[in-house]
Amino acid sequence: MKYTFFIAKRYLLAKKEASFITVISLISILGVTIGVAALIVVLSVFNGFNGLVTDILVGFDPHVRIQVKKNISPEQLSSINEYIASQKNVTGHSGYVSGKGMLISKKTNKVIFIRGLEPGSIAKVSGVPNSMIIGNTNFGSTASEIVVGYSLADKLGIGIDDTLYVVTSAGVQDALTGIALPQLFALRVAGIYEARNKDYDGLFAFTSLTTAKHLFATNSVQGYDIRLSSIDDSEKFISQIQSRFGDSIVAQSWYDLHKDLYSVMQVERWTAFIILALIIAVASFNLLGSLTMTVIEKTRDIGILKAMGATQNDILIIFRLEGALVGIVGSLLGLGLGTLICWLQTTFHLFALDSNVYIIPAIPIEMRTMDMILVPISALLLCSLAAYYPSKRAALLQPSEAVRWE
Repeated sequence: MKYTFFIAKRYLLAKKEASFITVISLISILGVTIGVAALIVVLSVFNGFNGLVTDILVGFDPHVRIQVKKNISPEQLSSINEYIASQKNVTGHSGYVSGKGMLISKKTNKVIFIRGLEPGSIAKVSGVPNSMIIGNTNFGSTASEIVVGYSLADKLGIGIDDTLYVVTSAGVQDALTGIALPQLFALRVAGIYEARNKDYDGLFAFTSLTTAKHLFATNSVQGYDIRLSSIDDSEKFISQIQSRFGDSIVAQSWYDLHKDLYSVMQVERWTAFIILALIIAVASFNLLGSLTMTVIEKTRDIGILKAMGATQNDILIIFRLEGALVGIVGSLLGLGLGTLICWLQTTFHLFALDSNVYIIPAIPIEMRTMDMILVPISALLLCSLAAYYPSKRAALLQPSEAVRWE
């Protein structure tokens, strides 16, 4: 064992009695431990909620959405469809037509988003079929059918096989000019789904692509919804298809579709990280004071070491190692404590949620390897930085001045 490490360890741990400096050192280790543990737990909670939100949103939204320009030719549209179908990492795709429409029932009416998808592909690009509580999405070839969310069905006072009337912008245009009355479209309720998202339940309805084209008076699709074998390939796929078809399309990933929400979540995550990192920063200031007082207390020892041949660099290393030891011990203890708390929450649901209010039974936890690496490293860097001034001061002591009054 190199003597610099041996001396640093003795200065930190081998105290004959609990002096004031020792207590401050222990407080520093405790502060680093609590800070690291708190950061790991909070970041894991943020990761859990982020993963939950992504699962809910991607469950109904595609990995990639391609919107085509209005003036695109049928040949270009066919070329885009063929390109999408030829890609090996595409597990499903469907043309879509969507827009706003007013649903009218005997009880009330409500303006919602109506989305038409190809019946044979709806299960491959959307989670609606897996969320059905009654009925199905097997839209008939001739009948005009629609599936709605549970809360929307409750608001409209409708059930399976009931008839809804729909007014869309296409049916209103002629009415505004006074040429004709608004056109009503009758749709049979083929099913009711329940998502874990109130916006989907209350604002979205799904129908077949053929019916949607009829509702919105169009003969072609507005774009394509695409699911990939891996959601992580979304940006790469967008880059490829955008470079191939240029300005004729607008490509959006699942992240782009909800960019505002994810931006807010990212800001919250960084805010929590900075606030909790202050705990480690306070512990670092305690360490700064502790090491400074250690230098004063060990002035005679430093002088003797220098007189015996220790260089300035050796003295620097001794006190910086002491700061690093505080960071290492505190980080390891914090890592263990944070991991234990996360495991207990995942296993025993220590912080449960009311299932009547929330869609999950307990606060979600998702531990990520990168967080487990970066948080302890950040704590170690702060502790090492706190040791810079005391170590510099100790290294500049002259042997004659250090032992003059001893």
